[in-house]
Amino acid sequence: MTNNNQKKSLIYALMSVLLWSTVASAFKLALEKLTVIELLLIANTTSVVVLFFIAVVSRSFIHLRDFSKIDFLYSAFFGLLNPFLYYLILFSAYDLLPAQQAQTINYTWGIVLPLFAVPILKQKLYRSDVLGLIVAYVGVVIISSGGDFSGFSQSSSQGVIYALLSTFIWALYWVLNTKRTKDQICSLLLNFSFGLVFIAVYYFLFAEVKTINSEGYLSAIYVGVFEMSLTFYLWLKALRLSNRTAKISTLIFLSPFLSLVFIYFILGEPIKLSTIAGLFIIISGLFIQQKFRIEGS
Repeated sequence: MTNNNQKKSLIYALMSVLLWSTVASAFKLALEKLTVIELLLIANTTSVVVLFFIAVVSRSFIHLRDFSKIDFLYSAFFGLLNPFLYYLILFSAYDLLPAQQAQTINYTWGIVLPLFAVPILKQKLYRSDVLGLIVAYVGVVIISSGGDFSGFSQSSSQGVIYALLSTFIWALYWVLNTKRTKDQICSLLLNFSFGLVFIAVYYFLFAEVKTINSEGYLSAIYVGVFEMSLTFYLWLKALRLSNRTAKISTLIFLSPFLSLVFIYFILGEPIKLSTIAGLFIIISGLFIQQKFRIEGS
């Protein structure tokens, strides 16, 4: 692996982290003009177009011929999990909570991951996994309460439940995906294509079909490009070019902190000390989980 590739990997990784750090603000801006399902419909349609373009340009598209009928059925199931259920629930959390709370709680998906890896991948559950989980959820309680444990409202409680539920769906999705060996771009394209079918059916059956507010389109398209498709491709490129995957992966820890900066300047949300304290506790939980698992405890 050349130094040139390592530099490219770092650039791709930093671009990914920067773009992912902006999407919490984009979610809230879009939801000011759109309903949850409208945002999901526009964003997912955009992501399918972008992923199709990437698959063609990168020549990944030819790998679709390697997909069997079973692979297509798996893609339909994964599309049900993500983007349909995951983003439907995540956007609902953002609709009910301040962006700083929703994005920070959602970041605990990494803590949940080992819990699914035990029954699905037959991996060992370490004591550090349990300790990290407990520590992280102390941070969640602090963030959710805003430091005032008597201040839970019904809408905020529901929003927290949605945010936590989204972490379980996201973690399950990625654990199951580790068993797939097909081309990643084609797999993602199929997942989101099937997901679009579920989203469209849900929209026409359960939503009020009306003229969608055009003012929300740009934010929704931004979400489709920089949350669901292009940024994921850049992250994959970073991992493929790097000979130090673990080091590149740690850059994702920058994302929630950068996101708070964008939330403050773009949305004008005053960042609470409880959010910062809770985020540091969540990061500590992740550190405990990773550090001591490596050491075998």
